[in-house]
Amino acid sequence: MQERQIMNQEDVRRALARVAHEILERNRGAKDLVIVGIHTRGVHLARRIAANLAELEGVEVPVATLDVSFYRDDLGARVPSKMQPTDIPMGIQGKRVVLVDDVLYTGRTIRAAMDALVDFGRPEQVQLAILLDRGHRELPIRADYVGRNLPTSIHERVKVRLMETDGTDEVALIFDDQAVEDPEPPEERQADD
Repeated sequence: MQERQIMNQEDVRRALARVAHEILERNRGAKDLVIVGIHTRGVHLARRIAANLAELEGVEVPVATLDVSFYRDDLGARVPSKMQPTDIPMGIQGKRVVLVDDVLYTGRTIRAAMDALVDFGRPEQVQLAILLDRGHRELPIRADYVGRNLPTSIHERVKVRLMETDGTDEVALIFDDQAVEDPEPPEERQADD
């Protein structure tokens, strides 16, 4: 396995600051906004975006947390993760909700998050903020705010490390040496056997 840094601490900081500016511009301020972070790293990113919004607008934007584990459509296919608390004390009825997550890949986590949100009310609008969009969508989901677009191979993984969970801020691209050396699709290799 090899790893290449895609974003460093300053890149992450700048991306989140830009996303905060774009949120304020699109929503004409912070009125009726609720920032909802998807566990785990999305929660930390949501808090940072909310801090940026408070610094820019001078108002506190409420931050909520969301665990989508029971809303996923791949429950049997995944290793179950530790349940995290969902905390939406302010309610979302009639609010403009900005969902926040670290990486947008297939879109299945975001679909699960939207399903989970409706259990807490009907927001006026749901927007999506992502630190990194790596492509390969399986569902028709698009982010409204993107820190960085990074086209990837399906053989590559993206690892977001944040100070709160990993002791550093960075985004790394992880790839298998064999996948890089042998770019021939598996179905073509099998046909040659």
